[in-house]
Amino acid sequence: MTDTTRHVLFPASDLPEGSKRIVTVARRSIGVMRLRGRLYALRNICPHHGAPLCEGTVNGTTTASGAYEYVFDPDALVMRCPWHGYEFELTSGVALVDEGLRVRTYRVVDEDGQVVLYA
Repeated sequence: MTDTTRHVLFPASDLPEGSKRIVTVARRSIGVMRLRGRLYALRNICPHHGAPLCEGTVNGTTTASGAYEYVFDPDALVMRCPWHGYEFELTSGVALVDEGLRVRTYRVVDEDGQVVLYA
């Protein structure tokens, strides 16, 4: 993740806790969300088949624990693709089922009451 250009997106008050918005920055569709008091930004294209990834849901995920046992981890934050259910970690963009598959993440911050993305 390299900071190159600063993009002021919208007032931070336009993105309340638990919400997300899809914006276009330099002809790229990017999902921006505020969850648990933190901002996240992901490229809005699923690398699996090109779905609008950020139109999916953000939840915890089920993890393998033991033989034939699965435990739901509500603290994990993953974006779930609306087409095929691929899950990507919000912080790293890495797919949970195929670590070779990843989606681009961006640094996004609240600066003086504005949501600012570096891309």
